[in-house]
Amino acid sequence: MTTNSNPAPLSLGTYGVWRFGSSSPELAVELEALGFSALWLGNPSVSEFDGIERMLDATETLVVATGIVNIWANPAQEVARGYHRIVERHPDRFLLGVGAGHRENTQEYTRPYQALNDYLDVLDEAEVPVSRRVLAALGPRVTRLSMERAVGAHPYLVPPEHTRRAREILGEGPLLVTEQKVVVDPDPVRARELAVESVGVYLGLSNYTNNLRKLGYSDEDFVAPGSDRLLGDLVTQGGPEAAAAGLRAHAEAGADHVVAQVLGAGEGAEGYRKLAEALALK
Repeated sequence: MTTNSNPAPLSLGTYGVWRFGSSSPELAVELEALGFSALWLGNPSVSEFDGIERMLDATETLVVATGIVNIWANPAQEVARGYHRIVERHPDRFLLGVGAGHRENTQEYTRPYQALNDYLDVLDEAEVPVSRRVLAALGPRVTRLSMERAVGAHPYLVPPEHTRRAREILGEGPLLVTEQKVVVDPDPVRARELAVESVGVYLGLSNYTNNLRKLGYSDEDFVAPGSDRLLGDLVTQGGPEAAAAGLRAHAEAGADHVVAQVLGAGEGAEGYRKLAEALALK
């Protein structure tokens, strides 16, 4: 079942920002002024949707997206009500990303593919448009589902080679939004420390490691703190120009929209400003 109301997909632009948890309206205003077209919020709960409204109230063109709402922790009916409340005030600036999360972090995690489909059935019944939702997708099966039951896919913790393969699966048309971690700091020691800290938390999550194995990484790459190759591919390390090059690599591989998760000291107004300048957003 699909909803009869299916507005045109949102225009996201090429580059956005990805941040864990909630963000302030002040940061949203700053990112919009710098030329970033979207702000993606990592793992938000439906109870935080009021914060999304405040960010949209404070800005004029910035799109806010969830990357992603966990289906096990957030009932679909509540998410649908939150979605409609937001788009009633801001009809063309909110994108709902949903996904099944990680087996290791979710006690209820059983038959995730079926659970995701069931969740989407509820969103359909509640008239959350297919064109205004994306799916967290790593493997081919959910990537295909993302173009059947959503506007596209939002893979996380992937190198440009995954982006290339995902685009081959999706073909032309479906949206492909890729997250890339970057360090906007030329100091190699600090950059590696941040890469280790950021990637290490994922080395024990099977959905990520299984996906990376399919891309040619081996068990040796996953031995803590992670191999230089793995850390270098998943976290672009260096100054603003290196960070910008890492984002452009995904765009060149087929991503429609690339979102930068800026690590460390660069995760502030000055870091975002340097990245925006390197990307020539203005």
